[in-house]
Amino acid sequence: MTDRDLKDLLDTEAARINSPSFIGDDPVQFPRRFSDLRDIEIASLLTSGIAWGNRKMICRDCDKLLAMMDNSPYRFMMDKAYEALPDEVNVHRTFFIRHLKHYLRGLREIYSRHGTLQDFARHEHVASSEAPAWALVAGINRELAAAEPGKSDLASRCLPQNLTTSALKRVNMALRWLVRNDGIVDLGVWDVIEPSQLYIPLDVHVGDISRELGLLTRKANDRKAVNEVTAHLRRFNPSDPTVYDFALFGIGMKL
Repeated sequence: MTDRDLKDLLDTEAARINSPSFIGDDPVQFPRRFSDLRDIEIASLLTSGIAWGNRKMICRDCDKLLAMMDNSPYRFMMDKAYEALPDEVNVHRTFFIRHLKHYLRGLREIYSRHGTLQDFARHEHVASSEAPAWALVAGINRELAAAEPGKSDLASRCLPQNLTTSALKRVNMALRWLVRNDGIVDLGVWDVIEPSQLYIPLDVHVGDISRELGLLTRKANDRKAVNEVTAHLRRFNPSDPTVYDFALFGIGMKL
């Protein structure tokens, strides 16, 4: 397949999948429930954070998680209402309330000082990083550790700890939701970074499809693989490479 043919395929599939009909079966529906930026940010982090496995199960558990938070994530966090929840209640697969508490204790400190996650990202100079998602997670991990020291076992269930190798699939997906601003599926509520700075959310499925299309030669689905795929996609659309996340999903559903 020539580059021209590949670009045409990706553009066609992106246009087909990136439509309002996509929203109802995808976790992006959950931050879209809210209008307050703080609720959108917290819902984006938490629901993307448990977005692994079967999509129906993911959406079921995202809905359950927001219900636990009285469908008011920011107020629930700032009121410390999470402290009343039993530690051993399961949220999704290996993520339990004890992990949620650790996450919210750290995020609460961020919001107490900075107001929004976007302003925290500004404080961390995320926009000047070549890898905004990794810079953001480094800052959040630091805050989680400071809020509740010595809890690396909990922290590792909230966000990846080895940022040298992690593909950061779920955070890159959350940033796609927050940053892309075409007004269709993604919310586009952040202006601290540009869509051109985003990286593809890489999981096993996207990695396999990318290899079949010649976008990826690396065998591991790690940070280097994210860089490789995104570099290829930026050749086709420098201003909005992660629009092709929709295309890779659509192509995979056809195969």
